[in-house]
Amino acid sequence: MFELIRANKRRSVALIAGFVVVAMAVGGAAGMLAGFGWIGVVIALGLAAAMAFASYWKADSIALAVSRAKPADPEVYRRLHNIVEGLCIAGGLPKPRVYIVDDPAPNAFATGRDPKHAAIAVTTGLLEKLNRVELEGVIAHELSHIRNYDILVSTLAVTLVGTIAIVTDIAIRMMWWNGGRVRRDGDHGNSGNPLAILGFVLLIFAPIIARAMQATISRRRETLADVSACQLTRYPPGLISALEKLRDDTTVTHSASTATAHLWIEQPMSGVGDEGRLRSFHRMFDTHPPLEERISLLREL
Repeated sequence: MFELIRANKRRSVALIAGFVVVAMAVGGAAGMLAGFGWIGVVIALGLAAAMAFASYWKADSIALAVSRAKPADPEVYRRLHNIVEGLCIAGGLPKPRVYIVDDPAPNAFATGRDPKHAAIAVTTGLLEKLNRVELEGVIAHELSHIRNYDILVSTLAVTLVGTIAIVTDIAIRMMWWNGGRVRRDGDHGNSGNPLAILGFVLLIFAPIIARAMQATISRRRETLADVSACQLTRYPPGLISALEKLRDDTTVTHSASTATAHLWIEQPMSGVGDEGRLRSFHRMFDTHPPLEERISLLREL
C-alpha cells in the first residue's frame, strides 16, 4: 500500500503538469485564433500559468464555495467533530477544517493542498442516513485521501478543468466574431494557417481531454482510500455498510458539479450506471469505480 501511495504522488506530479500544459496550450491557441498573433499567445500563456499558480493556493476555497459548504459548528455537530478528531489522532494527522453541505444526498469530500491545509465536507444527508460506525468509515476514507496526498491534484483539477472549459468557450466565440469581421475586410483570416487549424482542433478536443484526465484522477485513488480507511478504523464492515447505503440511495447530490464530481466519495451526478450501447464510452468519463466493485474488494480484506 505504501508503494501505491508513493506511485500516486508521482502520478499527481504528472497529472498536474499535464493539466498545466493543456491549459497553456488552450491559452496559446486562444491567442492565435483571436487574431492577436504571437503577442496574444504570450499573454494567453501568461494568464494560463498565473491561473495554474493561483489554483495551488485557492483551489480548496473555490471547491468549498462551489459546493456551498459552510463551517460545521462544533456544538451543533459535536459528533462529527469527535469522529474527525479521534481518527486524526489514530492516523497521526492534523485535524482538517470541517464543513457541512446542506444537501439531502449522502456524500462527502476532502480538499486542500496538503495535510496541514486540508478540509473535509459532509452533506446533511450523510449525517442523517449513516450511523456512527458507518460515518467513521466515510470520514476515514476522506482522511486517507488527505494522508495519501490525493487532495492536491484533485483540488487543482477543479479550477484547471473549469479554466480549460471557459477559455475554450471564449476562444471559439472570439474566433467566430473575429472571423466574420476579417472576411468583410476581404481577408480569409487564419483559415489557411496550419497552426490555426491545429489550434482550432485543440480547442475542440481540449475539454474532452480535460474530462478524461479528471476521470483518471480518482478511480484508483478511491480504491486505495477505501483500503487505507479500513486500516485506519480496523473495521472494514463499517465502510462496507456505508458504501452499500450510498449504492442503494438514488438521491442526486445537487451541490456537486462536473468540475467537483471527482472529489466526492461516490459519483455525485445523475446518469450513473448507463448500460446502453454507449456504456463503454460513458464509463471513460466516470470519476469513480462502480460501488459494487469497491464493496467486493473490501469484503476480501
